[in-house]
Amino acid sequence: MRKNYNWIRAKKVIVGGNMFISKRPDLYLPNSWPTYYKKAKGCYIWDLNGKKYTDFSMMGIGTNLLGYARNEIDKEVIKKTKNGSMSTLNSFEEVLLAEQLNKIHSWSEKVCFARTGGEANAIAIRLSRAFTKKNKIAICGYHGWHDWYQSCNLKNKKNLNNYLMEGVSTEGVPKELKNSTVTFKYNDIDNFLKVTRKHNVGTVIMEAERSEKPQDFFLEKVREICDKKKIVLIFDECSSGFRENLGGIHLKHKVFPDLCTFGKALGNGYAISAVIGKEKIMKMGRKSFISSTFWSEGIGPVAALKTLEIMKKEKPWKNIKNVGLEIKKFWKEISNNHKIPMVIQGMDAIPNFYIKSENFLKYKTFITQEMLKEKYLATNIVYICTKHNKEIFKNYKLKLEKIFDQLNNFEKGRLRINKFLKNGSSKLGFKRLN
Repeated sequence: MRKNYNWIRAKKVIVGGNMFISKRPDLYLPNSWPTYYKKAKGCYIWDLNGKKYTDFSMMGIGTNLLGYARNEIDKEVIKKTKNGSMSTLNSFEEVLLAEQLNKIHSWSEKVCFARTGGEANAIAIRLSRAFTKKNKIAICGYHGWHDWYQSCNLKNKKNLNNYLMEGVSTEGVPKELKNSTVTFKYNDIDNFLKVTRKHNVGTVIMEAERSEKPQDFFLEKVREICDKKKIVLIFDECSSGFRENLGGIHLKHKVFPDLCTFGKALGNGYAISAVIGKEKIMKMGRKSFISSTFWSEGIGPVAALKTLEIMKKEKPWKNIKNVGLEIKKFWKEISNNHKIPMVIQGMDAIPNFYIKSENFLKYKTFITQEMLKEKYLATNIVYICTKHNKEIFKNYKLKLEKIFDQLNNFEKGRLRINKFLKNGSSKLGFKRLN
């Protein structure tokens, strides 16, 4: 078996090998995934040996909607860095960014900044609890690693299976938090009603759109129930934001939360996240201690301001949505042509699929393995970026078509897939990726 010596080296000195599960090589291709990079530009990545790959998969785990190392953004960041990205005084760019976010979201009155999505969600939860004086939270979606979220699994280790990974450990999460967070199902208003009737919920946090689009006025009904029961409604748009319109996808549905969180695409690869919301709730941030040194550095706001400027000019969501629809169409075609049953889902800008087979993980691994030979980083999900042009998609289609020819042989039992996997199967990762 081939070994990934750099990853072995990393695991000796870094907890788990790295601090972001979604970048661990065992989720993609054990012992063969490139793992480390020295350069990224557009939608291309160069590994430590200088080998160039087309990233037709995670694009920085959804952070680089405008492509890697966008010149205009980098130029502003370099300028800020040369002038000092951090000082005793504040960066005025955060004021400009807050004004921009409130202008885009007319319902919002105040903004808080952080640097990661998990932090933004934790801030939103703190603000809501301070406002409602109620601790219980109802969640629907993936919202990070903090105690308040993972406490769902204290009662039942399967509670987060639909959003995270199966059987997520609650080691280190205080047992006293048991029953403080409960889950509900997306697009199931009866289930949501049942949860809010059974529990004295003060806060609802949910992804506005995830693997499926809202149906039967689901978001509107959730909003109505929250209003009736005086529950604070938070939309987590850390993944969905700016992918189908300028701002949160809730603007498209015309359903407005009390608080909303953003991350990932907001800074196009630079660390910046935000909580926006109504004055009456946001002002609780003056009473509750919410503060962190690097939430005040200047690079994130500078990058976000330039990113928003480009987005307003280019309207990239139109392009990436069309590309995503083409990808979904192609996946459906190869599924039918090769008689490989697939479920195709996700936002149009983040299409993903899974194969309805007990060998799915092996098939996914095989796809990644064979696409890597063609210098494509590819799995069963694509975060579309503006640099994914027709030529790249055309080559992707040709290569994946051949791979599905082979999958058909595996599925029909003519060949055994185990003989074709060089380093075994990938591990089960986040549900949104599988």
